[in-house]
Amino acid sequence: MREDDETRTGKQDEAIGYGRPPKATRFAKGRSGNPRGRPKGSRRDIPYDAVLGQKVVIRENGVERRLTAAEAFLLHLAKKGLEGEGASARQAMAAIEGAREKRLIAEPLTLGAISIRFVTPGSVSGAVELLHMARRLDRYRETRRIMLEPWIVEAALARLGGRRLTLEEQKVVAKATRSPAKVLWPDWWEVGVTGRS
Repeated sequence: MREDDETRTGKQDEAIGYGRPPKATRFAKGRSGNPRGRPKGSRRDIPYDAVLGQKVVIRENGVERRLTAAEAFLLHLAKKGLEGEGASARQAMAAIEGAREKRLIAEPLTLGAISIRFVTPGSVSGAVELLHMARRLDRYRETRRIMLEPWIVEAALARLGGRRLTLEEQKVVAKATRSPAKVLWPDWWEVGVTGRS
């Protein structure tokens, strides 16, 4: 039986098949299976700078701002955290602390002065401009036209409740809006506005 066992083990060493390549083609000890190595430039790191550094447009309270994607992401995290989402608050605070340690964010400024601007009684244009509710179309003309920002139009329409505007009132509102295509008009709105979805 011993000879039989030796014959079996000898045949098993020479056996070729799945998981058992021929001895001549097996990896030699101490020699790399990839002698030339990885070609230079074939491995690329994740392009964080390219993605997070690109400019995006966000809209806050009807005002559009251009930020980097990283700033917009942190702003979104901070907003979610302030709304009560604990995980977002922790991540936003960790990111802010990390940026402070790297001196990317200055320490919070103390309030030095409050700016007070007086508006002529009866003149609404100066006040709505200061509050970013409207914008002047031609700053250099004496008689300039002011157009309402889309966010203030949306807010005013939301306050109507169940009341609806007449067709003539709708035309006046649409004509006085700076970018009517950006307004989320209510379902009952009848005046045709380009860009309405």
